[in-house]
Amino acid sequence: MNRHVVVLHHDAGVNAAISDQDVLIQAAAVRDALESQGDRVTVVPCDLNLTALRNQLTDLQPDAVFNLVESLGGTDRMMSAIPLLLESMNIPFTGASSAAMMLTAGKITTKQLLRKFGLPTVDWWTTDRRPRHRYPVDGPMTVILKPIWEHASLGMDDAAVITVDSLEHLQNCIQDRSRNSRFPCFAERFVDGREFNLSMLTTTDGVPEVLPPAEIRFDAFPCDKPRIVGYAAKWHEDSFEFQQTPRSFDFPSTDDQLLHSLKTLALRCWEHFGLAGYARVDFRVDVDGRIWILEINTNPCLSPDAGFAAALTAAGISFRQAVDQIVEAALNTADASCRPKTVPMAETRHE
Repeated sequence: MNRHVVVLHHDAGVNAAISDQDVLIQAAAVRDALESQGDRVTVVPCDLNLTALRNQLTDLQPDAVFNLVESLGGTDRMMSAIPLLLESMNIPFTGASSAAMMLTAGKITTKQLLRKFGLPTVDWWTTDRRPRHRYPVDGPMTVILKPIWEHASLGMDDAAVITVDSLEHLQNCIQDRSRNSRFPCFAERFVDGREFNLSMLTTTDGVPEVLPPAEIRFDAFPCDKPRIVGYAAKWHEDSFEFQQTPRSFDFPSTDDQLLHSLKTLALRCWEHFGLAGYARVDFRVDVDGRIWILEINTNPCLSPDAGFAAALTAAGISFRQAVDQIVEAALNTADASCRPKTVPMAETRHE
């Protein structure tokens, strides 16, 4: 194809966490897929020295950048800096625009917008102690404590699921979790039910296709163990959590309506948040069959053993074909007027 593609990823040293080092596997997989099609590929690691990166990209003059940057300076909060830089240089790049990434990087902003768009997301709490807080805590309630900005289930373990009996108790727990983890955290009402993730890929016609839905199964979890896909379930291969959270694409016919609703909601997220190229939406379904959106992942993991690759296999799409479609989507929307439009920000609130 004779395209020159820069595969850009955050610098992950030997002392980086396994979740950070995974980007090296993704970069190698994307590089191999592009080179197998005749593309010229340059793999470039980057850090917070954006001036050096700008100069390097100016010298390389790529046709497109495959953006795999998930973190900068030790936090996912900075990942939007890369799309902003690439947009300022008028370089086509894969995945979400800076606007879409900023709207989905912080979980509080995402939840505010989901509510604004009429999409289902469970109640949440921060450390704001003002009386006007939206959601009361009237008695014992189970919540899950999450980092606001970090992804890859960072810091998520069984201790993140707690029972609280008052708003003051809840907010004290949020403060303690934030202090101990060194990342700002919030609380979300815990949905003890089924977990699904739906991946999406831009087709050759430029429209999003929802890949086969996947369910994460917790069948082997003892009844007193929180059913969550925590850090161990994603990254520690020898752990119980990793081995006992299989991904399934097989569903009985009784789930047909549920799966249809999940696909509809995933596409609405794509539309409302201005997603592009590829994305994934994570869901929980409670015991009453109600669907709740957990997260919107603008540039989901592309490791060969991750969920997006598994969904491609279930759809009969090769990884090489998907990578090509993602790059073509970037090239086809290179004109700034065709980039996803900025979604109006929700009214600023301190929930």
